[in-house]
Amino acid sequence: MKKHIIAGACLLVAAGAANALGLLQAYEAALLNDPAYRAAQAEQEAGRQAAPLGRSALLPTLAASVSNAANRADLTSTDTSGQTVQSQPSYRSAAAVLSLRQPLFDLEGQARWRQGQAQAAYSEAVFAGKTQALLLRLVGAYADAQVAQDQLALAAAQRETLAEQLRQNERLLQQGAGTRTDVLETSAKVHLAEAQLIEARDQLATALATLAAIVGQDPMPLDKLAADVRSAALQPADVEDWKTIALAGNAEIAARRQALEVASQEVDKSRAGHAPRLDLVASVGHSKAEAISSYNQSATVRSIGLQLNIPLYSGGAVDATLRQALARRDQAGAELELATRAIDVELRKQHGAVLSGAARVEALAQAVDAARVLTEATRQSVKGGVRVNLDLLNAQAQVYSSQRDLARARYDQLLSRLRLKLAAGTLDATELRAVAIQFTTPR
Repeated sequence: MKKHIIAGACLLVAAGAANALGLLQAYEAALLNDPAYRAAQAEQEAGRQAAPLGRSALLPTLAASVSNAANRADLTSTDTSGQTVQSQPSYRSAAAVLSLRQPLFDLEGQARWRQGQAQAAYSEAVFAGKTQALLLRLVGAYADAQVAQDQLALAAAQRETLAEQLRQNERLLQQGAGTRTDVLETSAKVHLAEAQLIEARDQLATALATLAAIVGQDPMPLDKLAADVRSAALQPADVEDWKTIALAGNAEIAARRQALEVASQEVDKSRAGHAPRLDLVASVGHSKAEAISSYNQSATVRSIGLQLNIPLYSGGAVDATLRQALARRDQAGAELELATRAIDVELRKQHGAVLSGAARVEALAQAVDAARVLTEATRQSVKGGVRVNLDLLNAQAQVYSSQRDLARARYDQLLSRLRLKLAAGTLDATELRAVAIQFTTPR
């Protein structure tokens, strides 16, 4: 598999293909094939059942029982004359009962109902968060693969440039116009570039394998981020506005709120351990030969009434359960506050990264242009004897270093905006479509 991925990576760098894997296609494939997302779907479906389970505590229960048995009895009795009479009758007994119980007053059942609703809402919030996380994870893996592809192309170009420089140094040495030192310096740089090229191949293979694990298919040629992409102004601009949005829409905060509600209802359930319960009970039963005294009789009994259960003492279990539930409610409240503060920190971090990202990309683009100018000037200075070969090698290294940083910064800027929206709870497929527009199919 790894050899196949490496071969595919080399083909990606060598030439583009018509069937590029765009972001939207990758997202559709991830929704079908990503194991983490499929697990989240199953978790959501299981969590949804908490609502009907909780509601069942307030609904009637209906039960039926049927029995049929063969009996043989040993009877000893006294007749009218005072003589002892023994008999061994054999008979069959049968019974069928249908019973119904409807809670009329049940504080624990009401708490279970509310808790089931909160648990179902918790599972929905968790699933929403994992769906958004899948989107960010996909774009991150896609960007890492594209950056690794760019880095491999740059490493190959750097290696070729240094190899050409080495050939030129060797020609000058043979002509008596160069030095052995120049050849050794350039040769060392070539070997270093060779090692960097090998590392870049491995990084691309790893990045493509990571992406393949999410989309569930072999890596394909990827769409490239357009060179002229300009990020739209951040709306809203103020970080406090983003915090307000996050408090209303962040999935993690929503899940923690529901977890606190679940814990609160657990407290109510525990307190109900001392409360009475009133049920409506109804039944109808038919029996034949129910007892030895009536083995030759059958009866049908119908009943309806109220049943009041009053718990008096359970060995201290109710009080201990209540104290445990109160502690867990405090824990859930602290975890909600912790999540809120963590989201606030993440919002401020990503908000700052988005605002500074465009300036950083622009600065690195200027750094690339300046490094290219410096390289050309250094090359002319070397010919004029003002600079030496090592100065040219350093200038060339600066060009490729700036290009690598620029390639990474362009994707980092994009990911920072997505991380900001994830923290705010607004990251969805609509945002993905807006991002996908910024990519172009390689030619």
